[in-house]
Amino acid sequence: MRMTRVSERTAGRAAVHLVDVLVYLVVLGLFVQFLPAVISESFAVSLATAVLLKLVLEVVVAAKNAVVARLRAAKRRVGRIIGVAALVAVSAGSKFVVLWLTDAVFGDAVHLGGFFSVTLLVVTLIVARALVRRVVDPRGSADLVA
Repeated sequence: MRMTRVSERTAGRAAVHLVDVLVYLVVLGLFVQFLPAVISESFAVSLATAVLLKLVLEVVVAAKNAVVARLRAAKRRVGRIIGVAALVAVSAGSKFVVLWLTDAVFGDAVHLGGFFSVTLLVVTLIVARALVRRVVDPRGSADLVA
């Protein structure tokens, strides 16, 4: 059976999401291994946490991109100041959302530490994801950026 362009694109996006989750799982596993403040009870819980982090970070990246687009479009100083404040709020607030959601979903089975360990975790996740995507597609295809 021959795949159409739409099904190829869908399959490609699904593969990208799967790779992201696997990268997040590896990074989370390393954090559990080397940072005493980061705790996960089992591999299955770590996998579920990686999926949750993938979902949350997709929303956060979309929100940050929207704020940055508005910041770039701002013509007046007041608009730029509001844009910067919104960017700071989204950046800091996203860490609290990650902490709250992991606690709400997993309770005592997962502990990601505090604000600073979550910040380090999120930055590491985003950098690792970008590096793996660059290795998978060195041309930097627009499909992999989302």
